[in-house]
Amino acid sequence: MAGDHRVVFVVFDGMKMLDMAGPAEVFAEANLFGAKYALRHVSPSGKPVLTSMGVELPVDGTAEDEPDPDTVIVVGGDDLVSLPVPPDLITTIQSLRPRARRLVSICTGSFALAAAGVLAGRRATTHWRHARLLACAYPDVQVQPEALFVEDDGVFTSAGVSAGIDLALSLVEQDHGPDLARDVARSLVMFMQRPGGQSQFSAPLEVRPPRTPTLRRVVDLIAAQPALDHSVSRLAALVAVSPRHLARLFATELNTTPAKYVEQVRLDHAKVLLAAGHSVAETARVAGFGSPETMRRTFTARLGISPSQYRARFETTGPGKRKPGNDR
Repeated sequence: MAGDHRVVFVVFDGMKMLDMAGPAEVFAEANLFGAKYALRHVSPSGKPVLTSMGVELPVDGTAEDEPDPDTVIVVGGDDLVSLPVPPDLITTIQSLRPRARRLVSICTGSFALAAAGVLAGRRATTHWRHARLLACAYPDVQVQPEALFVEDDGVFTSAGVSAGIDLALSLVEQDHGPDLARDVARSLVMFMQRPGGQSQFSAPLEVRPPRTPTLRRVVDLIAAQPALDHSVSRLAALVAVSPRHLARLFATELNTTPAKYVEQVRLDHAKVLLAAGHSVAETARVAGFGSPETMRRTFTARLGISPSQYRARFETTGPGKRKPGNDR
């Protein structure tokens, strides 16, 4: 395999099969267009592992059997967020790190990198559902919960399964240029342009029903009528509490401020409207942003793209939908 680009997947019992198979297919497809990726699999014990699907996955050995890995990819697994990361997995990562040009994690594999000390002081991401846990468990990691994938000095972390595929395509583009990467994307029927900084668009506003009846009334009102005046003073008056008390309820139960919560609800509402084909101007009004420019600033700051770009990527098709170019 002299001259091949060695991609080494670190696997373990309970791993998510798609975290490995998705990126691996990208590299394998790239080989059909002239790339030379040699795909290898190692486990801490060197023995086959049992995936979360119950399928046994053979491996090529241990970390010691891979003296010259170019890219090391640590896959995810449910146990990485619910149990301590196994010491032998940590040792495997620490053994491979100094020898690899790139170190990558897919989804919850970021927890394994963090446990191995690789993410200390670095920017990183993971699946949106577990981002808060990663930040709490490893406060020295600069967690970016909305990013699809993040690169920090040769260490790459990604969100869920599809984001891992996006990251693999990005690595192919780094290695072989945009033309070959475009061929791979077209062959796999992938979306070529999903930059790492783009938000995890499918991540909804995840909020547990508030325990406090007062706060529940407030969040229900915001969700039902996002276009109303939802200043903290007005919301507080509606439920007969002080603005300071309402702010404390938001901080305690939802870990956010009233203003940020309202903005997120409006953003989620706007995404639904845009995907349904509504114009930017109409969406800004119905979602409560007041003006298209205000909504554009929010989309750019939170998602990394404009409302019209979001609509172009996610709008559903069907009779009666917006005609191309009608942004008003």
